[in-house]
Amino acid sequence: MDVRTDKGTLNTMHTGNPRSTAQIAGHPIHPMLIPFPIAFFVATFLVDIMFMNTMETGWVMASEWLLGAGLVMAALAAIMGMIDFAGEHRIRKLNAAWLHAGANVLAVLVSLYNFYVRYEAGAAAGIGTMEIVLSGLVVLLLLFSGWLGGEMVFRHRVGMTDY
Repeated sequence: MDVRTDKGTLNTMHTGNPRSTAQIAGHPIHPMLIPFPIAFFVATFLVDIMFMNTMETGWVMASEWLLGAGLVMAALAAIMGMIDFAGEHRIRKLNAAWLHAGANVLAVLVSLYNFYVRYEAGAAAGIGTMEIVLSGLVVLLLLFSGWLGGEMVFRHRVGMTDY
């Protein structure tokens, strides 16, 4: 928490809550970005299911674009999360933070492999069982990671403002 003294100088005080170090005007950036890769990766799984039900090739291209967009946004969210993680020693002390980061890294690696398999096969190959299983696995990893993210915010008050 930054406080101005009577002479206008800026004093930095430590808050009771672990603070986010990647922020804009006091608003943590990581929570602003994470809805995007979550939405893209969940939509990939749903689009895969649509393809299996309709066998229309448009769904194949949609899933590749969703996976690609999810990977780009996950990289941005990961950078902001790593800045928070590296910048606040109290976050690094939380087991939930380590598990959250690990689950997210695993979800991104699975998605990256899933993207590679689809890209190499081409849209004409369609979407097979393996690709759908990989997409479903990512959704499960995101549920686990999201639970841990909520644990950090609501139980450990990471990034929450002190009043």
